[in-house]
Amino acid sequence: MPLDILLILVVVGIASIAVMLHLSGRSKRAYLTPDSVRVAWVRHFPDDQVTGVIAAKDGHAALVSTAAGMGLIWSFGADTVARHLSQVELDDTARGLCFKFHDFTAPSVRVALAPEERQLWRNTIQAT
Repeated sequence: MPLDILLILVVVGIASIAVMLHLSGRSKRAYLTPDSVRVAWVRHFPDDQVTGVIAAKDGHAALVSTAAGMGLIWSFGADTVARHLSQVELDDTARGLCFKFHDFTAPSVRVALAPEERQLWRNTIQAT
């Protein structure tokens, strides 16, 4: 098969898959409720027991209290990412907080929070 035709088939195939995924709703960001946060956290850290959840108003991030300490979970497309907050630096941003992890797999994360949420989250994290 000529390279030109193969290239067209690959590009059209990948574009078709992307369009089908988007139209079927698979490209929406995960919406986090306290129950879904508990399930997702245990999927990431099976040995942890979730003792509390503070979800952001926009539903795309949550603070998690566990016996091992505080953690952050956030939506990353249709899935979630979770990290313990054992070594994290917090910075205020115009729209929320920036979590700077000492982890090359997730160096920093910006979480959109309302001003009253930002203060609650900061106080909760610093209290531990």
